[in-house]
Amino acid sequence: MADADVAGGAAGDPLYRRVLLKLSGEALMGAGAYGVDVSTAARIGRDIRAAVRMGVQLALVVGGGNIFRGLSGAAQGMDRANADYMGMLATVMNALAMQNVLEEMGVPARVLSAIPMPTVCEPFARARALRHLEKGRVVIFAAGTGNPFFTTDTAAALRAAEMGCDALIKATKVDGVYSADPQTTPDAERYEALTYSDVLARDLAVMDGAAIALARDNHIPIIVFSIREEGNLAAVLAGRGRCTTIRDPQAG
Repeated sequence: MADADVAGGAAGDPLYRRVLLKLSGEALMGAGAYGVDVSTAARIGRDIRAAVRMGVQLALVVGGGNIFRGLSGAAQGMDRANADYMGMLATVMNALAMQNVLEEMGVPARVLSAIPMPTVCEPFARARALRHLEKGRVVIFAAGTGNPFFTTDTAAALRAAEMGCDALIKATKVDGVYSADPQTTPDAERYEALTYSDVLARDLAVMDGAAIALARDNHIPIIVFSIREEGNLAAVLAGRGRCTTIRDPQAG
């Protein structure tokens, strides 16, 4: 989709007023094997800009797996808590990269870290984050929850609840939730809609159990879509994009 189409908010009125976008660190690598691919980050930035121009208040949680993953470090013999702290610092690097991309595009963005580091970003405070959102700034939450043994998926669900988000949008490599990895299992079943209980009972690889439970307890729908094609985020926000929705059964 052309940049002018994406940026113009032509996708229609958004279904949600305030959302949290969960983005993996690997999504920033592009075709590379490590770090941040600038052109890929810019493409994602254009999608975020389009969402903002639709009138959506948007918060962002970025993982750190493109730089360092705590679980991988622990598996190689590192102390788990220290490995997780290293992973949190990787998310700060990614958050600063996305802030730079967005600011260069004219989209005001603020990084709020759960681990205070005031020389590079703001410390997380709920009231401050809410003010940024209400002023139309993209809020990028970094350093997870600030605690080891919690994933960035859980951090995303936690921040979505704290910010009163209408939806938690999970950006992935595929266009929804499947019964198995569609890249290795061609006949995997794709789901249009699921309940939180479905995800937990079937052990579907969407988000970790703590994140699913947090979203369920706070009645926050989870929308899973592909971030690989430009314009998908705006389409999902307008109710036209291909995705899987996870919500309470009574929500329909």
